Amino acid sequence: MIDLKAARAEPNSWRAALSRKGAGEAFDALLAADEHWRSLVPRVDDLRSRTKLKGKPTPEQLAELQQLKEELRAAEDELAAAEAGRDEALATVPNPPHESVPDGDTEDDAVEIRRVGEPPKLAEVKEASEVGRFELERAARLSGSRFGYLVGDTALLALALYRFALDLVAVAGFTPVLPPVLVREEAMVGTGFFPTEKSNIYELEQDGLFLTGTSEVALAAMHMTEILEADDLPLRYAGFSTCFRREAGAAGKDTRGMFRVHQFNKVEMFVFTTPADAWAEHDRMVALEEDLLSQLGLPYRVVNVAAGDLGAPAAKKFDIEAWFPAQERYREVTSCSNTTDFQARRLGIRFRGETGLETPHTLNGTVVTDRALLAILENFQGGVPDVLRAYGAPERVNG
Repeated sequence: MIDLKAARAEPNSWRAALSRKGAGEAFDALLAADEHWRSLVPRVDDLRSRTKLKGKPTPEQLAELQQLKEELRAAEDELAAAEAGRDEALATVPNPPHESVPDGDTEDDAVEIRRVGEPPKLAEVKEASEVGRFELERAARLSGSRFGYLVGDTALLALALYRFALDLVAVAGFTPVLPPVLVREEAMVGTGFFPTEKSNIYELEQDGLFLTGTSEVALAAMHMTEILEADDLPLRYAGFSTCFRREAGAAGKDTRGMFRVHQFNKVEMFVFTTPADAWAEHDRMVALEEDLLSQLGLPYRVVNVAAGDLGAPAAKKFDIEAWFPAQERYREVTSCSNTTDFQARRLGIRFRGETGLETPHTLNGTVVTDRALLAILENFQGGVPDVLRAYGAPERVNG
């Protein structure tokens, strides 16, 4: 959540920043709810002080005290309702975008930072599902649309890719984690995926649990409500998990092949750090993602995502898009976000700083997903990058 105290002090600058995410009205609603709550506090405090009598009360004082307690009970109920309304409004306000984030609302408004590598010149281009073996029709009979089996050489190539990614970031100081993929609602709210992304999340209503669309949720909530030590920061984790997304609102988008599916695998970096080191950490994580794509030999570009296209938690996000020959365009395969203090504040995570308890900053970055597998299949048309052979990948993928 945002720092409400800071927002009260400079409402105009906060409103201007949040309006770039389309959240100006939500911010105004929060300020109104906060003002209503604060207006009730003095009356409750006054009633509480008047109920404290010294010595033995007289019959008249007892009658007055009973009336005061009834008034206090009503005032406290009103204050609690106002507080709940304020907290509900606070939960809907996203993290304001960093000043370096471009304006715009769609992926087309992202600003390209750089391109690396040249798209291959292929005599014949086959889509990834035509090169590898995915068994889409059989998966559809089993689970419905947007699912697929990864079979044979394709499965071995995928496993090699995940292990290569884990080794790459482990050498860079990230601790590998196999996290839970079912979490309670407080983890989804705390990381900022609820309420805005709730329509994309699968719910197990009977158990009060949700399937995560990224291990970011479990890694962020790993230290929920804890007080960290400054000397332990940065804490760097690399989670590998299967991820689930309903893809609500994606009807008609990327319906062919395995590009946009309900279930996929991902290696995800997550970092807790001090505010002073957060942006340097962001640069470091992006460099690791680029290193992976370079070692795989994939042409790619880095883009600065537009403010209105950012998720609620992110203050800034770089997407890295690999070249897909069958689509003749660059498509996102990794991303890296700085969420500043937004998630840690919602999760109740603090650290002991020089001036007392402070809120750490958190960052997340996708190292690799199944989309990188698709990019390999399309760019090399069955060939396999040499770097993956040591991890059990076949010399060539035969669909």
